Amino acid sequence: MFCFNGLSVVNIELTSRCNKACWMCGRRKIERDFPELVEQYSDMQFRLLEIIAKQIPENIVVQFHNNGEPTLYPRLKEALDLFVTNIKCFNTNGKLLVERANDIIGHLDTLTISIIENDDTADEQYDIVKKFLAIKKNRKPYIIYRLLGEVKDKERWYKLPGLVCTRILHSPLGSYAYTKKVTIPEIGVCLDLLGHLSINARGDVYPCIRFNPHHFNKLGNVAFDRLIDLWNSKKRQDMISLHKIGKRIKCELCDKCEFYGCPTG
Repeated sequence: MFCFNGLSVVNIELTSRCNKACWMCGRRKIERDFPELVEQYSDMQFRLLEIIAKQIPENIVVQFHNNGEPTLYPRLKEALDLFVTNIKCFNTNGKLLVERANDIIGHLDTLTISIIENDDTADEQYDIVKKFLAIKKNRKPYIIYRLLGEVKDKERWYKLPGLVCTRILHSPLGSYAYTKKVTIPEIGVCLDLLGHLSINARGDVYPCIRFNPHHFNKLGNVAFDRLIDLWNSKKRQDMISLHKIGKRIKCELCDKCEFYGCPTG
């Protein structure tokens, strides 16, 4: 009998739209240099969210982001409230935190705000976050400030309530060419592959959330396939087998990826 053995995190892309043009964003790089790969950005249909919510086991982490900005999703509070038994979180650029405060506060467990190096809107972002914190007070979500690269004036983020985590940057086009050596787990197998599923705004399911404009390693689609079947699919099991014998380069996306599921600060 199939089960979700090992599954710990599911990413659900509420929307592929974004309201910020970060210099290190893969999608913005694609728009500038590879227009033939640009997709039509869209929101996930709510009926797909309802289908997904019924299939994810309780206490699994659900992250409501991929490459888009989740606060742009029109039915944000309704989407979050579908997953009552899960640990709910998402990553945001913070631009709409004040405007969407009522849809977030009390409906999310943790909230990560991405702060990037050389961002010319950094001061504006900081002011928005402070206003949001004043509205939120002691209510959830718990706040994490994710500092990407060499962030200027990073000390001010440590003074705010919440947790600071640091991350190194990599190529906009994928998880390679990191600015520092990445952490590799001692088992030699990518931890994302062992414990992660990612669902984009169209419902396509992948074994990780790495930037993937060519749609490599697609397992199926939630409109037609059960998540538990995709989790236990031969395609995913074959990928694990290749990783176990040191041949991850034979997996379409993994061959250029340097990430092993261990975030490096």
